[in-house]
Amino acid sequence: MTSMSDDLSKVGEFIRRHSGERSELISILHDVQDEYNYLPTGALKIVADELKMREIEVIGVASFYKAFSLVPRGKHLINVCMGTACHVRGAPRILDEVQRKLGIRSGETTEDWLFTLRTVNCVGACALGPIIIIDDEYHGQMKVDKTGRLIKKVSGQRKET
Repeated sequence: MTSMSDDLSKVGEFIRRHSGERSELISILHDVQDEYNYLPTGALKIVADELKMREIEVIGVASFYKAFSLVPRGKHLINVCMGTACHVRGAPRILDEVQRKLGIRSGETTEDWLFTLRTVNCVGACALGPIIIIDDEYHGQMKVDKTGRLIKKVSGQRKET
């Protein structure tokens, strides 16, 4: 992950990779976010200038899609599904445990920038609920006692015994 203080020199490369076409805005924004782990304001300005768009148009697209983040987030993104099927199968208890283990609430990032926690509505895998999605990897039929081991595994620490 690139830090917030890094320069934005790669943004132009992403734009050129997509031939500088306005129709490629979402792909360009994905590339920027993959590099910086969010969409820095300066990067959005560069994209707008290079694509000959108003900055507010680019921000509008970036803020419309939940996949994009306009604020820095952790290296690992944890989404806890709170859809109906997951909810009735214990998602609130799973969320409580993740919040307790990480010391943050939904919508926050750990101080070490390792994890950002979010809740999401139905992810369309109701039979597997409750579900935690970490970095696009689904972990179904979660139990409270499994969450700590999963977080440690993702953070690169040893598995609990």
